[in-house]
Amino acid sequence: MTTLKGNWNYPTKVWSGPGRIAELPAACAAAGIERPLLVTDAGLAGLPMISDALALLRTNALYGGVQGNPTARHVEEGLRIYRDGAHDGVVAFGGGSALDVGKAIAFMAGQTRPLWDFEDIGDWWTRADPKGIAPVVAVPTTAGTGSEVGRASVITNEETHEKKIIFHPKMMPEIVISDAALSVGLPPLITAATGMDAFTHCFEAYCAPGFHPLADGVALNGMALIKQALPRAVADGKDIEARALMLAAASMGATAFQKGLGAVHSIAHPLSAHYDTHHGLANAVLLPYVLAFNLPVLEERLRPLARLLDLPGGDAKAVLEWIVAFRAELKIPHTLGEIGIPEDKAEIVGRDAFRDPSTGGNPRAITEADMTRIFRAARTGDFALAAG
Repeated sequence: MTTLKGNWNYPTKVWSGPGRIAELPAACAAAGIERPLLVTDAGLAGLPMISDALALLRTNALYGGVQGNPTARHVEEGLRIYRDGAHDGVVAFGGGSALDVGKAIAFMAGQTRPLWDFEDIGDWWTRADPKGIAPVVAVPTTAGTGSEVGRASVITNEETHEKKIIFHPKMMPEIVISDAALSVGLPPLITAATGMDAFTHCFEAYCAPGFHPLADGVALNGMALIKQALPRAVADGKDIEARALMLAAASMGATAFQKGLGAVHSIAHPLSAHYDTHHGLANAVLLPYVLAFNLPVLEERLRPLARLLDLPGGDAKAVLEWIVAFRAELKIPHTLGEIGIPEDKAEIVGRDAFRDPSTGGNPRAITEADMTRIFRAARTGDFALAAG
């Protein structure tokens, strides 16, 4: 029998609803932030939503240099601005990269050790001085990573080409403003890729071994919401209800994956580190190939999901077939080759994927050779090769 032991934590305060960005000053006040630094990505920094947010905060304090798949350099640049401006908190505003960097800046604000000393390994988080962690208000503009409700940041080490997870329980934002109106301008492909990132979080969390019925319930409902809302959000970017449901589903995915992730993320992380691949898109392409590998151990596990999604056949194979069809409906590419990933580093990707922390949550025992084979299968579209 599966052990009934588990550690559960769902404390994030979320202010959800279109137009609630107007409450940003109140959120900062509630979080104890008087001199916020707004952290966002380069693509948003010059847009009206950022200038409007700064006007609400009555400040021009901005770090807008974050890029996709952020590195330690982005954290260091923002941290210099934070310290030079004597700020006392961060407004992390944007997609997953901006949220991760904003959280990392706030975390590092009062630390004396280097960033990599706080990687999510064992009890390394206890090295941090909790009094040196500044508060964060998070404002997501994409419905994907769910970083707004997470206790970690994913930062790339450029020297080793590895994505590292920086973790501390107090990295979780004090308040999240989940305003669907801020995601209206997101292009269809990015909407689809980030939405499939959220789906992958829910799916891998649900399939991860271990006893966590709270996470399982959240993950199941998140997947049902995504099936309903993501095609609508892709087809009509101004569908506020669909956008709001997707923001909720993204937060649900990140809430659920404290149970664990799996080999989809294990492979996606080195793809981002070596090729600068969009994380959500990598997950979206990889998901059915990893599922083909895991299918033999998921027959019973996926029957409730198949019923919830009302899939013909009602079994694990039906889930795999639906995911492939769902991706096609969203115009997600079918293979890694289609998004420009070459074969040249297959062995390195397999090695790095096997070492990734997400590997421990995969429902089927997996080797480095399996990771390399799945990567090659996803590059060419060979499900039989992925299944092994």
